Amino acid sequence: MMVRPAPGGGKVTEPLYRRILGERFTELPHPLQAMHDVPGVLSAQGRARVERGGGVVIALIGWIFRFPAAGDDVPLTVTFSTVGAQELWQRNFAGQLFCSSQEAGTGRYDGLLVERFGPLSFAMTVLIRNHRLHLELVGASALGVPLPRFLLPSIDVFEHDADGRFNFHVDLGLPLIGRMVRYTGWLAPISSSEAENEAL
Repeated sequence: MMVRPAPGGGKVTEPLYRRILGERFTELPHPLQAMHDVPGVLSAQGRARVERGGGVVIALIGWIFRFPAAGDDVPLTVTFSTVGAQELWQRNFAGQLFCSSQEAGTGRYDGLLVERFGPLSFAMTVLIRNHRLHLELVGASALGVPLPRFLLPSIDVFEHDADGRFNFHVDLGLPLIGRMVRYTGWLAPISSSEAENEAL
């Protein structure tokens, strides 16, 4: 497992998902706790299957958000970096980067997880059901302006333990248009030496 101090010299707070879930955090299976409970920087490596929706609109959205290209058994590296109260997620699908930031919501999003992709923010409830961690979308905004509910994407996002390994399922769609992207697979923390070799 590769763990380093937080970049930028920012003060490291209690890990984000532990703050949001509180005592319920310990209900998560160990592989999920390990992926979400490391301050500083954690790198994980695995494999993914990526599916993309069709059509010009979906292709344009995919280009804007840098969604990964479709493929089976795609090599994946994810780096989680703690910067103050935020977590930065850098996903590398076979050399294609797909990034976002996550933080605890405030104001109308108090108690929720907020994930940001550029000017867009998505507020989600974090739930634990049947030993799985689920994210349910409850609101979104663009440049701080709330989006009407009919414009909200549909999401099916959860993490689970399979054979002692962290597994993920992310399925994103749009009303009347259909699936934008779905990616599923697994991740395992990598050691410092492995991470250094990856960077070479």
